[in-house]
Amino acid sequence: MAKVKEKNISVNGLNYERLPIKTKVFKEGDDLVNDIYGYTKDLLQEGDMFFISEKCVACTQGRAIPMESIQPSGLAKFLSRFVTKTPAGIGLGIPETMHFAIKECGTFRILLAAAAGAIGKAIGKKGWFYIVAGPKASSIDGPTPNTLPPYNHYVVLGPKEPNKVAKAISDKIGVPAFVVDINDLGGNILGSSDPSIDNATIVKILKDNPLGQDHEQTPMGIIRKINN
Repeated sequence: MAKVKEKNISVNGLNYERLPIKTKVFKEGDDLVNDIYGYTKDLLQEGDMFFISEKCVACTQGRAIPMESIQPSGLAKFLSRFVTKTPAGIGLGIPETMHFAIKECGTFRILLAAAAGAIGKAIGKKGWFYIVAGPKASSIDGPTPNTLPPYNHYVVLGPKEPNKVAKAISDKIGVPAFVVDINDLGGNILGSSDPSIDNATIVKILKDNPLGQDHEQTPMGIIRKINN
């Protein structure tokens, strides 16, 4: 059974409410910014912040590729065998996702990341592969049973120009906006509309991944500070 996420969280002595927003299933060509405005215009309050999953953004940009159309290279098949799979998802542990990591990041960087990962495993350190490979690699999502169809049979790449997307959203809805890559093991802020807001704080506020992209259909949400 999926773990129930708390609605509220305390970070750095301040209390925040996380409000997931139920939406349609987004697809390539959708007008993401105007759709977000429609979903949030009656919900947002002064002082709120908005966040959206990187997968939702990427799907509207045509960055979701059906598994059956992917022909992994021999190198991708080889390297994927050495990637540690985690409860958070497949990551690059299948040839199809590794194939796109090589395309997105370049062969040399992925080979360097693989070497770093091997060294890390030898000395009991995890995560070195993704540190070297970078956010383009870590934001690639593979198909999982817990993903809403049809994307449970897709590889989804990281979004293009996430800072630009976050800024466009913020300009439309009037509050700071963030494109986030959050899972149950941690996360990153891929795009931010306001550089003055500390990304590390946003990650802490969202660290338990309050969104749900299976039957919950909540790929976006609002962060609201609660008065103590």
